[in-house]
Amino acid sequence: MSTEPDTKVQAEVRENFGKGFARRLRAAGKIPAVIYGHGTDPVHVALPGHQVSLLIRRANAVLELDLDGTSQLTLVKDVQKDPVHQIVEHIDLLVVKKGEKIQVEVPVVVLGEPVAGTIVNLDAQTVSLEVEATHIPEHIEVDVEGLEEGTHITAGDLKLPRGAALVAEPDLLVVAVAVPAAALAAEEEIAEADAETAAEQSEASEAAAEAAAE
Repeated sequence: MSTEPDTKVQAEVRENFGKGFARRLRAAGKIPAVIYGHGTDPVHVALPGHQVSLLIRRANAVLELDLDGTSQLTLVKDVQKDPVHQIVEHIDLLVVKKGEKIQVEVPVVVLGEPVAGTIVNLDAQTVSLEVEATHIPEHIEVDVEGLEEGTHITAGDLKLPRGAALVAEPDLLVVAVAVPAAALAAEEEIAEADAETAAEQSEASEAAAEAAAE
């Protein structure tokens, strides 16, 4: 049984604009959106709010819109939300074609645990890839199981899905395995204390030797 979400969305072309009309749309459970790209004139539409809010949780969601009986593939390029309530206020949709290659930012997901006493620093939350518009990976996995301190994984080290090409610089640091700063500080304090103790013991020994010589 397929677990892929149904990306077919019924879109309504809208002729009215403005903040007031957009508020009324959202109150009716719909989301204002604009479709653009491939040399076409922008088309303003209203989308079903609940369905689309679920679909856009996935990065680089591709929606198959039904526009007055015509199917149109679109890529979610930008989602504008209310900063306080996080309500979706507007969506920008880019026209795409089947088989077309596009550049997207794909999230990086870390799997596994490095050796004990170390942590994983995710330096790049996403990586730029060129992929087919209808085959965008949900994420790129990085396995850090058993990796030791000082291990670096760059964009060029990533295992990409078939048909995907790296756009980011190959030497872009994605993941680094390190010892936590607090642990390093504690080790340095212990080392300094040991050095001070050794110095005091040395001074005491020299003083004892001088006293014996007198």
